[in-house]
Amino acid sequence: SSIEKSIRNKNPQAPFITSSLQQDAFNKLRFSPTKTMFVAQGLYEGIELGEEGPVGLITYMRTDSTNIAQSALNEVRQHIATEFGKDYLPESARVYKSRKLAQEAHEAIRPTQVSRKPADVAKYLTPEQLKLYELIYKRFVASQMNPAQVELTQAGISCGKYLFKATGSRVVFDGFMAVYKTEEEIEDEAASKNALPVLSQGELLDLVDLNNVQHFTKPPARYSEASLIKALEEDGVGRPSTYAPIISTIVSRDYVRREKGYLMPTDLGTKVSEMLVEYFPQIMDITFTAHMEDELDMVEEGQVDWVNIL
Repeated sequence: SSIEKSIRNKNPQAPFITSSLQQDAFNKLRFSPTKTMFVAQGLYEGIELGEEGPVGLITYMRTDSTNIAQSALNEVRQHIATEFGKDYLPESARVYKSRKLAQEAHEAIRPTQVSRKPADVAKYLTPEQLKLYELIYKRFVASQMNPAQVELTQAGISCGKYLFKATGSRVVFDGFMAVYKTEEEIEDEAASKNALPVLSQGELLDLVDLNNVQHFTKPPARYSEASLIKALEEDGVGRPSTYAPIISTIVSRDYVRREKGYLMPTDLGTKVSEMLVEYFPQIMDITFTAHMEDELDMVEEGQVDWVNIL
């Protein structure tokens, strides 16, 4: 038998852009993309904060850039040092890469002032506004914190001519997870509670139970609204302002229906899709919009003649 231990660093995710905000609000708050953008619009346009008057609580919510203004970075680093201590603060600010086509004049979606904690403004917000503001606030703070550290243990257990393997994980330093967790981190923490007991090399173990389970490969799941937005973004289809309208349109035209949180194509949707692919293969090509963005960039840079493109 053998026991191997290693420490894995788990890095925080970038601050929100439109697509990731819509995905997380769907997964955590069960907000549809349209609802998320409606609530975010209110936070952006301004909330009456008593004597302060109307104040915009978040930066612009239609963006695909992860840029952060230097003033905001200074403010959030000061906040982390004060609230959590130096162990949680990286030596320098974290920088995240944006997509190739991102509008670099924009910023990521963040609170306009880190000093405005969700609890401080709660009394001025609707329950939905508070939930979304808290999500944006925590994701932004976490994005500038140190990684979490997870101890991985792998034990090999010999039994006659067979070798069984057991793995366990345990969070040894919570880092950014002190503020914000994705679904994956929540699973990590649950696994931590079911960690392997303390084992030593050469220890004799008693067989308590043996489960004989056969696993079959499952087909990929249907898209949820969140996973469809993720796929659109990865394939370069649409822009930050169009993810929510795309989903609203295919639902309102009855091309797909929501069933138990997933989007199921209707007979009408399947037929329309088949006909579009047959008669407009160039436009229905998944790379069409991404390729068009590239061509427009080349026009802007003076590399090609715009008349030919049109």
